[in-house]
Amino acid sequence: MLKRYNLGQKAIIAFVCVWSLFPIYWALNTSLMSNANAQSRPAHFLPFPIYLSNYRSLFSTSDLWPDFSRALLNTVIECASATILTIIVAVLASYAFARLQFRFKSTIFYIVLATLSLPVYATLIPLYQIMKQLQLVNTYTGVVLVYTSGFLPLSMWIMYNYFITIPRELEEAAFVDGASPVAVLFRIMMPLALPGITSAAIITFLLAWAQFIFPLVLTSDNSTQPLTVYMTGLLGRHTVPFTLMNATGILSIVVPGVIVISLNRYIISGILAGSIK
Repeated sequence: MLKRYNLGQKAIIAFVCVWSLFPIYWALNTSLMSNANAQSRPAHFLPFPIYLSNYRSLFSTSDLWPDFSRALLNTVIECASATILTIIVAVLASYAFARLQFRFKSTIFYIVLATLSLPVYATLIPLYQIMKQLQLVNTYTGVVLVYTSGFLPLSMWIMYNYFITIPRELEEAAFVDGASPVAVLFRIMMPLALPGITSAAIITFLLAWAQFIFPLVLTSDNSTQPLTVYMTGLLGRHTVPFTLMNATGILSIVVPGVIVISLNRYIISGILAGSIK
């Protein structure tokens, strides 16, 4: 009976892996073909012969590279800025909720966490109207502020669960020695909660990199559009072969792919910390 259970479990895991990874493999496979081979029937499941001209064309002095490089720069700026701002605010907020005492603390805390359950489309129009009134549409600042408002509750929840696991005796000993609350936070609490801060930063960066609907609404041209939005409008700007589009897509997932593979233990620990009640 146990053997059948293990076999079924492995079959489910294998199915989920194939279901999740096959689209990425097919995009990579197509990006290494010529356009004629990619459109031939029956389909080729292996790129033979390997065709690297798609990548060479993208990095050459073509019409694509200036826009692609600009979109990549926009993505890095927006994701890095949103991550830094989110972590700064989340550290301060989560420490306050974990250690300080003030009126309606629990109520405010759970209201903030409840925003995680709000559908994206419920806040899209109000946020756009706010950014429009502040003249922040099609600006880095507008995109970063919207990202921060969306990712802050999750980051705060992850770090809150790290802060509450740190013994209070450490803080009390520091207070006895004359340390201020700010000094305790930056010299004691933050170093001990560094795994949680790292987890929150990585998860925030990955979520920001994958955003599409908010930057689609908040950005109108390539001066601020990230890769996700740039790629969808590629056919509208250029006559681009299907294989070249797949090459662009593969390059756009290199950064998050490397982060997930090399830092997956921090991501997992952050997710587990967020599930602790």
